[in-house]
Amino acid sequence: MMLTALSAMAKDNVIDEVIWVVGDEAILRSEVEEERLRAQYEGTPIPGDPYCVIPEQIAIQKLFLHQAELDSIEANESSVSHQVDARINYYLSQIGSKEKMEEYFRKPMSEIREELMTSVGNQMVIQQMQQKLTENIKPTPAEIRKFFENLPDDSLPMIPAEVEVQILSFEPKVPVEEVERIKSRLREFTERVNSGAADFAMLARLYSEDTESAKHGGELGFVGRGQLVPEFAEVAFNLNDPKRVSRIVQSEYGFHIIQLIEKKGERINCRHILMRPRISGDDKVKAISRLDSIADVIRSGKATFEQAVAYFSEDKNTALNAGLMMNPNTLASKFEYQDLPPEIAKQIYTMNIGEISKPFVMMDLQKNKEVVAIVKLKTKVAAHKANLTDDYQIIRSMLQDKQSQELIQSWIEKKQKEIYVHIDENWSGCDFQYPGWIVR
Repeated sequence: MMLTALSAMAKDNVIDEVIWVVGDEAILRSEVEEERLRAQYEGTPIPGDPYCVIPEQIAIQKLFLHQAELDSIEANESSVSHQVDARINYYLSQIGSKEKMEEYFRKPMSEIREELMTSVGNQMVIQQMQQKLTENIKPTPAEIRKFFENLPDDSLPMIPAEVEVQILSFEPKVPVEEVERIKSRLREFTERVNSGAADFAMLARLYSEDTESAKHGGELGFVGRGQLVPEFAEVAFNLNDPKRVSRIVQSEYGFHIIQLIEKKGERINCRHILMRPRISGDDKVKAISRLDSIADVIRSGKATFEQAVAYFSEDKNTALNAGLMMNPNTLASKFEYQDLPPEIAKQIYTMNIGEISKPFVMMDLQKNKEVVAIVKLKTKVAAHKANLTDDYQIIRSMLQDKQSQELIQSWIEKKQKEIYVHIDENWSGCDFQYPGWIVR
């Protein structure tokens, strides 16, 4: 019994070990543990025992990466770097600091970044490889019809009610006095920082209305020019002295002052303080009254909704699209009610097709500003069970997904027979998704 206990303790105290070999590639115990920690922190569910599921997932990735190398498929370095920056910034916002992040992952930030570069790059390559394998899967109308006819009735998805909505919105006019108040406050901050009387990061924590960056002293993390609104980017990328503060910059989000932290090629890390003018109750009433008059003109037939949008709307996302809202989740124009901003969903729930709402106040979440708006219900489809007439593209996607999964599964099973695989006996007692790893 003592020998057994000592043996178990020895295994538990192993710093690292090779647990799988796939072709020429080893899978280490530490890799599995890191993936388990990352999934745990990101809230990604693992379907089963992580010490069975994760090694197999890594092994499958190595099959795709090996084939991608043969096919000369590579990840775009710029895209990888962008995604890694976004992921690190997310971790920092959740964990709280660089030090806490290093403590959680048990390694310095340089190693975390290097491993993320490899991981994200591999994910992109695998995705490209899978797309290449399945690019020729294009179901014919006859195949789609046969697939639909063979689907059991209880397998047909319920298609929820969907609507298309047009919107006309603008911000209530801000009095000149309010704009001057904001600028005066920002000029005061600038003077205090430039004179050494105050720290920019502390002022950002106390006063910036960009709540996420304010938690980190206004720091945005490394970003490219295209990730910033043009007015902000133009000033930020021209900064050279980290001790000086920029001029006041006006953007769609409000008024900013910026301080450079560091430049790396085409990317920049900077701090900013954002302040937004306050809109009074009287300003909102005036804007609603103006929008009410516009709605009456449309209802009377003197102008169309589309013409009014082109002339009055300040929403750059819809103004050039006749006011038609696009669903950011699907990149299509149809919305389920729960995907709409709650103020809009409330307005259109009882409206008829072609009807125009009364003016209302809502939050523009992208700008974090209040706007006044009217909406028109363009189309509405009631909830129903999927059918070929109304939901052809959905049925087509279902079949395409099924055929893609079958092809990839067949490809993996074929590769299992062609490549050398060895699994340590302590890691082989699993019910794998692909049993072909172990030749019995």
